[in-house]
Amino acid sequence: MHFFLSIIFLSFTAQAHCADHLNSWHESVGIKNAEEIKKYEANRIVGGAVAPVDAHPYLVGLLIDLWGSPSVSACGGSLLSHNRILTAAHCWYDGVFTAWRFTAVLGSPFLFHGGLRVIPDRIAIHPEYDARTFANDIAMLMTPVRIPFTHNIQPILLPQGEMLQESFEGDWTIASGYGRYSDLNNPTTNTMARYVFLRVISLAKCRSFYGNIVLDSNICTNGHGGTGICQGDSGGPLIVIRHGQPVLIGVSSFVARDGCELGFPSAFARVSTYINWIRQRL
Repeated sequence: MHFFLSIIFLSFTAQAHCADHLNSWHESVGIKNAEEIKKYEANRIVGGAVAPVDAHPYLVGLLIDLWGSPSVSACGGSLLSHNRILTAAHCWYDGVFTAWRFTAVLGSPFLFHGGLRVIPDRIAIHPEYDARTFANDIAMLMTPVRIPFTHNIQPILLPQGEMLQESFEGDWTIASGYGRYSDLNNPTTNTMARYVFLRVISLAKCRSFYGNIVLDSNICTNGHGGTGICQGDSGGPLIVIRHGQPVLIGVSSFVARDGCELGFPSAFARVSTYINWIRQRL
């Protein structure tokens, strides 16, 4: 099923224990995070390290204009090709607010300045996305212009072959993003996107924290040591290294409502589950 929407002037309007799933994710998380990033170019992924501009050339920052809100929200994404960006569906519609414009930021450690900035003009939402539970939380952005590849801007590989059958349980992965790096709101002089190493846990263990909101189409990573994704990292990449190359295996979806540093797992949409849907839109 092809589900393409024009983003500019879009007129569509449409509980678990999750930080990125409140009454309105954009109002409670995305907008506040964007305001903090703009003010300090800080508040990033928790428990990780500063990411040099060329460390994750597939990482895309997303600034989001919303219908009915004067404020800007923020998410992340992964560059798949010259004109395709994979992100989370709740970055477009969180159950309350709907995006009418995205600005994709590429090749920059900063979300609000620098790098290449492109405005996608279409989006494909997974037809079974549920804004109440964040099930099938995946979407594809299309750009009207060809994004040039440079040292700092490169597409990420998708899983194929035997990787499509892997659970990745026990594997070490890398998440990156422009989101919060702490539950605290104190500003810092840190101005760059961040990354963190995370180990994949079983879905059974993940469900012991979140219940049945965790589906077979999710990947979960542990939160040992207070590490994981945080508010504003939604839609960003979870990658694993295979044969020396990064491969995209997850799209950041949700974390614990109580805080990002309390040891709760991080949950991602499993890319291999949606590989046919993704490839049909490349």
